[in-house]
Amino acid sequence: MEPSAPNEPIAALATPFGESAIALIRATGQGLEAIGGEIFQKKLPPRKAVFAPYRSREGDILDEVVVTFFASPQSYTGEDILEISCHGNPLICEKILRDLSARGIRAAEPGEFTRRAFLNGKMDLSQAEAVIDLIRARGDRALEAAQHQIKGVLGDQIRKFVDRLLQILAEIEAYIDFPEEDLPAEDHGGPLGELKALIDQVVRLAATSHYGALLREGVKVALIGAPNAGKSSLLNLLLSRERALVSDTPGTTRDFLEETVHLGKHCLRILDTAGLHLSEDPLECAGMEKTIEQLELADICLWVIDQTNPNFNLPVKARDSLPAKRTFVLFNKSDLAGASPPPKSPEDFPALSMSAKTGEGLDGLIARIDDLVEKENPGHQRDWIAVSARHAEALEEARSTLEKGLALLRQNEPVELAASELHNAIDAFARIVGKIDNEEMLDRLFATFCIGK
Repeated sequence: MEPSAPNEPIAALATPFGESAIALIRATGQGLEAIGGEIFQKKLPPRKAVFAPYRSREGDILDEVVVTFFASPQSYTGEDILEISCHGNPLICEKILRDLSARGIRAAEPGEFTRRAFLNGKMDLSQAEAVIDLIRARGDRALEAAQHQIKGVLGDQIRKFVDRLLQILAEIEAYIDFPEEDLPAEDHGGPLGELKALIDQVVRLAATSHYGALLREGVKVALIGAPNAGKSSLLNLLLSRERALVSDTPGTTRDFLEETVHLGKHCLRILDTAGLHLSEDPLECAGMEKTIEQLELADICLWVIDQTNPNFNLPVKARDSLPAKRTFVLFNKSDLAGASPPPKSPEDFPALSMSAKTGEGLDGLIARIDDLVEKENPGHQRDWIAVSARHAEALEEARSTLEKGLALLRQNEPVELAASELHNAIDAFARIVGKIDNEEMLDRLFATFCIGK
């Protein structure tokens, strides 16, 4: 993104392109109060919706709209903002955007509105990132995590880390000014004990990145089992549509299918895989190799077993690839007359009886999946945090430099060296909330946003 002049006015369609009842066009930047007065031929009161005709520079009425003016700094971006709600005809939207362009308002780049909000101090960088998480959230927990972060929960935690570290630094740097004093032995009240406690908290926060990845990317659930166990029928049931071919002929699925669905509290990425059994067919063997590859990448494995003909004999390589704490057994086809009570689950994996044909047991399955995923949840406190990969990388750097500083202090090395490491940790924390000079990094981050946000 090319750097723009400060407060240069920009505009974009903030709703998806296409026919709709209403479309929203947003503009932000300097001079919008005067431009709004020209368009609507009246002074627009701040933060009040006004119904008025939109008049082009040529005096033509393009549409009857509802316009709201937000005066700086009381706006999303911290600049003047015009929000124009017009009829959702793409031609009307195009005409209004062309007219705004003729008035000197250029088209916005992806994420430019939120980028300006960050640069103008309306939110820290962690809150800005939460905006795109909120837009893309496809599960209840992902939505909840984004809402926590957009409230500033992560930023508040990082600022607490920095405040504690500054206090520790003040104590440590006192020994630089007064070298005749000895650094006190490590205890819960001294700087060394405080530093160790801070490191432990940083480690715990960084550990939430795995749960954060599950929320942002979806939970990868692999369906495995022998041919004709009912994996494809289960996929169709979970999706509520016929996605996979279902046949009595073994080996219908030769490759794996992946579909995304919101079930329970999470977004699930369901993989229907090739049946696992002994075969000399090169195509089937290739499909089974792909299944084993997916097992190693899956967050949860659902081992589907035909309840009328229980077959626990998976290839050794596949069985060895099953994650012990993330595998769940489904005894399928409970609706069939020949179905016997489920036998003891292999390897003592948690198990459930159900029917992929009738849907019996589906609610129980979804609840079990939720339970497995929630074991990764950092907690159910009011404002829990699940950090992103970028946050985890900065936290890991902070942890590393803090531990180097702690080691230097324990080894009675010059206090200046330890203080330098702790200052490096502050820089790592600062990258999470946004004290960043790297323009290229900001370009990459905000390029992931949609235009108009």
